[in-house]
Parts: sequence; structure tokens; C-alpha cells
Amino acid sequence: MRLSSRVPVRIKRLHDDVVLPAYGREGDAGLDVRSREDKTLAPGERYLFRLGFCMEIPPGYVALGWDRSGLAAKHGVTTLAGVIDHTYRGELMVTLANLGSEPYEVKRGDRISQILIQPICTARVEEAEELGESNRGESGFGSSGR
Repeated sequence: MRLSSRVPVRIKRLHDDVVLPAYGREGDAGLDVRSREDKTLAPGERYLFRLGFCMEIPPGYVALGWDRSGLAAKHGVTTLAGVIDHTYRGELMVTLANLGSEPYEVKRGDRISQILIQPICTARVEEAEELGESNRGESGFGSSGR
């Protein structure tokens, strides 16, 4: 399968006022998505935002929901979950969690997350009695000393 750098992704608006996902700048990896509602997230709160559109992602690709780095770094607001398979045709939603210590106010039209369209590689799972050796072995969680 040949992967294109301009993958066609079809989007269906569920409401006339929905702002379609868009790249902020030429060459950006993520399509910005916007809130359709006003909501204040209390510290520790998570909330499911309905985005008001559906997508048709081509076979061989996946849409991944990611944080907007500014929200995460400045306010502790992060995106939870975020794998959208090419077979899904329902309304897209984003769960945001406020990991910060202050309430965070989301306004209708705010960019709240981003979607990356990525090629997928489907693994062939093979059960094994033993695994091959590596220079890392079973060391994890900070074992590289960084």
C-alpha cells in the first residue's frame, strides 16, 4: 500500500455552526478541533466534549487525538484516550482532564485538542515461550538514566 502525504479525510457536519478541523499553519501535524460549548473544568475534573462532526478516515490510517501543548504546559489540561479507527463513523468526541490546581474555562470555539492522521501498521501477534535478548532487557521507567 502506498501512503500519500495528502490523505483524503471526509468530514460530515452534524450542525450548521460546526467549525471543521483545520491546520493552524502549513506543515503542522495536527488538525485543531474546537469546543462547541462553554464549560469550566474544576481541578481533577474530566469532561467529554462532543465535537459535532463525523470523519471518514481511509483504510490503512488512524486518527489520534492529542493534547494541545499550550493547554497541557500552561494549565495542566490534557486529552484522555484518543484512538479513532478508520471504521468508526460516529460523532467525534474529546475527553479533557484538568490536572492543574486551578479551574480552567473552555469557551465555545476554543481550540481544545488536535487530531493527527497517521498510517497504521497492523501487528501479527505471535505467542512465544522466550523472547530474544536486547541491550535493555527488562529495565524500564527511567532506566536509561535520563
